[in-house]
Amino acid sequence: MAITLPDTFAPATDTLTPRQIVAELDKHVIGQKDAKRAVAIALRNRMRRQKLAPELAEEIVPKNILMIGPTGVGKTEIARRLARLAQSPFIKVEASKFTEVGYVGRDVESMVRDLVELAVDTVREERLDEVHSKAEQNAEERLLDLLLPPPRATLEPDDDQPAGVSSAQESWRHTREKFREQLRDGRLDHRSVDLDVRERAFPSFEVISGSSVEEIDINIKDMLPGLIQGRTRKRRMKVPEAFEYLVQEEEGKLVDMDSVARVAVERVEQSGIIFVDEIDKIAGREGGGQGPDVSREGVQRDILPIIEGTTVNSKYGMVRTDHILFIAAGAFHVSKPSDLIPELQGRFPIRVELEPLGKDDFVRILTEPKNALVKQYIALMETEGITLRFLDNAIDRIADFATLVNERTENIGARRLHTVMERLLDEISFEGPDLRDKIITIDAAYVERMLAAIVKNEDLSRYIL
Repeated sequence: MAITLPDTFAPATDTLTPRQIVAELDKHVIGQKDAKRAVAIALRNRMRRQKLAPELAEEIVPKNILMIGPTGVGKTEIARRLARLAQSPFIKVEASKFTEVGYVGRDVESMVRDLVELAVDTVREERLDEVHSKAEQNAEERLLDLLLPPPRATLEPDDDQPAGVSSAQESWRHTREKFREQLRDGRLDHRSVDLDVRERAFPSFEVISGSSVEEIDINIKDMLPGLIQGRTRKRRMKVPEAFEYLVQEEEGKLVDMDSVARVAVERVEQSGIIFVDEIDKIAGREGGGQGPDVSREGVQRDILPIIEGTTVNSKYGMVRTDHILFIAAGAFHVSKPSDLIPELQGRFPIRVELEPLGKDDFVRILTEPKNALVKQYIALMETEGITLRFLDNAIDRIADFATLVNERTENIGARRLHTVMERLLDEISFEGPDLRDKIITIDAAYVERMLAAIVKNEDLSRYIL
């Protein structure tokens, strides 16, 4: 799952101290101070490394982190927020989705290729923003040429009528400026123009080579340039649609994709972050006296060189993984970190254990973060003109019920709050547009009425909450 990055924060990224990094993470993630401290140090060390001499910086490798804790306690959220804070290329992958070379499925190198693709898209968007105004100017000129074609210049001007030719050109320029004003004011939006539109390129596809799936994009236009490249067809479209198309075409001309690819690859190599979730699923399992499954142990051995530092081939060039920061996470209910192969264990020198969440944490999660659940539901209901008010005793009771259900059934951490809140506000969400009373107060009695019967019945709470 790819995550896009820009997020605003007060201090510049390269001046953030570990304490400030933790403070920024506190705005989104409740508790887990040890984990926040570990990732803050890792990010600060990355900033320190970039200020060193190149020959010394090359020798300093990132200290990868292994997060150990149950589901729903904030492992993924901490890594995601860290990447946004650092404005680094970031991708989350699940270790259980990969297979050993020789088995059907995705090979582990695809995580690096996906990260490069994400970085290329990010850099390209940045470059498009830079050239957008220039592209709009060029598109406007091309659109005016279509609306008002320039007068044909005679190859052999008539010496007897030089003034006539001059006045015709001047008249055309004057008319063109009038058209420009009308175009900007939207008075030409009803007009249509004929535009040369490039035909859609052939889709890329994967090629199976030998026993492994190599993700090689084959572009038919590159193979048969004379046959396909440059083919266009006429298409009639309204002026606003034509302008948007021409802007995109001009942006494509102004952005140097070779430069974009170089910058993207460099960002991935120097500041990329890969979050490997469910790493415990590929560890050896206890019991039965059997060793780890060959496929799972094979995945570990395939992941090892990428984390150690290797070169991965992508369609944008070779990508070195030596300085990519890897953050792995797992619940380790059945297995334990020592069940990973020793070489892989050694590549995660920083280990932090995340604590299970209790009632007090749930109260804070519901109210404190910038994206707190209560704030989200209040904002959603405001779109219907409904004012939701949550009393403190209601928040406290919601946290009570979430804690109780986690204890009786599976402990899914803060994710339980989502199911509880959905059930609590089910009536309001459904009846919202038709309600006459647009001010609704949620108190402990309301929470009790909506949830108590379900929570008391363990079978019902297992299926509904």
